[in-house]
Amino acid sequence: MEMRQLRHFVAVANHGSFTAAARAELIVQSALSTSIRKLEHDLGADLFDRTGRRPVLTPAGHALLPAARALLADAVAARDAVAAVTELTTGRVAIGSIQTLTGVDLPAELAAFHRRRPGVQISVREAPTGELLDALLARELDLAYVALDGAELPDGLTTFASWDEELVLVTAPDHRLAGEERVLLSDLTEEPFVDFRAGTGLETAVRRLAAGCGLHRQITCEVTQIRFLVDLVRAGIGIAIVPRLVGESAGLPCVRMRQPDPARTVILVGRAPRPRNPAASALLDHLAPRADEAASA
Repeated sequence: MEMRQLRHFVAVANHGSFTAAARAELIVQSALSTSIRKLEHDLGADLFDRTGRRPVLTPAGHALLPAARALLADAVAARDAVAAVTELTTGRVAIGSIQTLTGVDLPAELAAFHRRRPGVQISVREAPTGELLDALLARELDLAYVALDGAELPDGLTTFASWDEELVLVTAPDHRLAGEERVLLSDLTEEPFVDFRAGTGLETAVRRLAAGCGLHRQITCEVTQIRFLVDLVRAGIGIAIVPRLVGESAGLPCVRMRQPDPARTVILVGRAPRPRNPAASALLDHLAPRADEAASA
């Protein structure tokens, strides 16, 4: 049994498919499947039921998962200890982000960090807030940008930085509201909306905002990707509520909303009180001042 095999097993359990797990592990699917088959052979038990459309953990797989996660976390801790001794000439840091992060240019910040710490390997996961929080608690991520949208931060996690993002209404360029300076949300009852699927962070924030002003939205289309959402709005299938920078970056008309607080709070979080992983601690020191700058901008 090898650590690599355990990592592949946990990846399939996390992502719910061999294809997504292989993509996350940066290997071809056949190699990942072979790795897990060898692990199953070594353990003498099937770890996944492969008869359905998606792999499902067997009882043996359920029994192995927490132990595998613990072993992988211990391996990371061992690498972190070595990284601390070598003054971060090596190391690994894992960071997560919601899809609609706009207050921080994360690719640019990670590139700047890489120039300072070229030996540190950076892993990035993009997922809804709930999945990112679970990954932090499972020690699969060191840091994450999330939007709680009214929920409580789980015990064991702490906020390192926060800022507010303005939410605006975006429309197609030829939409009747495109030239408006402000709109009243309660007047949009007849308008079709494009939205994220239920349960994602931005959808939760928009749903709360609409409920607060008595708006009953007609959802024409639900999506999982922000780029597709703005493309649908541009094509005229509906309007949407997004962070201002999302709309501006897409070149769509951005209309302010007459609402007390048309905004959401984005936070940079990690395990309390501070990352024990030296590479994560160094990345936090790099990112936190940038978040403070975004908050004051």
